Amino acid sequence: MENKIKQYREKKGLSQGKLADLCQVSRQTINAIENNKYDPSLQLAFDIAFHLHTSVEEVFKPQRRFEN
Repeated sequence: MENKIKQYREKKGLSQGKLADLCQVSRQTINAIENNKYDPSLQLAFDIAFHLHTSVEEVFKPQRRFEN
């Protein structure tokens, strides 16, 4: 899942560690999500969006897979 966490986080002046603290996860979790190595739970996605003062739809963009 593609995301814009880094852009929104930096715009708000938050470090990965501070966002992680606000969301009650590790900095490594935020890093993995930002680098598309881990998809967050639905609750964590909402928490991230809340603390970035935006919507889940603005932060996360699902990668669509089309089948024939």
